[in-house]
Amino acid sequence: MTNGLVYLMYHELELPERRLCQNDAGYVRYALKADGFREQVAHLRAENFRGISVGEALSNADEKKKYVVVTFDDGCETDLIVAAPVLREADFNATFYVTVEHLGRRGYLSVDQLRELSDSGFEIGSHSLTHSYLHDLKTDEIRAEVSGSKERLEEITGKRIAHFSCPGGRWDKRVSEIVREAGYDSLVTSQIGTNTPETDSFRLSRVPVMRGIGIEEFARTVHGRGLGRRRAQSAVLNVAKHVLGNSIYEKLRSTVLGQATVERRVD
Repeated sequence: MTNGLVYLMYHELELPERRLCQNDAGYVRYALKADGFREQVAHLRAENFRGISVGEALSNADEKKKYVVVTFDDGCETDLIVAAPVLREADFNATFYVTVEHLGRRGYLSVDQLRELSDSGFEIGSHSLTHSYLHDLKTDEIRAEVSGSKERLEEITGKRIAHFSCPGGRWDKRVSEIVREAGYDSLVTSQIGTNTPETDSFRLSRVPVMRGIGIEEFARTVHGRGLGRRRAQSAVLNVAKHVLGNSIYEKLRSTVLGQATVERRVD
């Protein structure tokens, strides 16, 4: 393995005959099929990896041991009905980052389901109040997203919420400082890479697990291989986001991905 722990980033898991929370092409590319997730967890077990939460990784995880950090964004219902049973069977832990205003919407966790997920032993983190891109907001608005979500999630779970995930991976120094000031222990981004004990816990890297990833590529990913190329590709996209702005970038991405999907269907 390369130096550092790999933090895997998952989103909604797709089940047959079940509509995804969103059908936008940019969203769907992050929706891994449920059978693919089961195959990946089985692979991790076969390779003697142990899945852990962000809190465990920051408190006592030895980067030289075969750990992988499992995280989910958004708070989809499949966190509870698919991911949690698979993880429990493997004796894995995970951190589930929940967007407060998604609770109770179609395809997302209800308040009771979130409480059930927390009570079953999994770590709950915040993915903000509304899933707004934080570095587009005014300072007071960022504080509301960061602190307000923490307070609400603590009310629901009865536990301290110690970890924060930036919607869309969008963050900057100002966001990092506000998350720290709000009383969190960490902030995870979508910046691709591994994390060591020397990594700033308020700019942790993760690796997105994308739809259609093969088990061989997944195996390389959990060993931290090939991340340099993916990080370089991500850096190009980050420049585009900065130059175009989030709104224009998202519209352009949706158009391009949507057209690519149509072309694949025609072929």
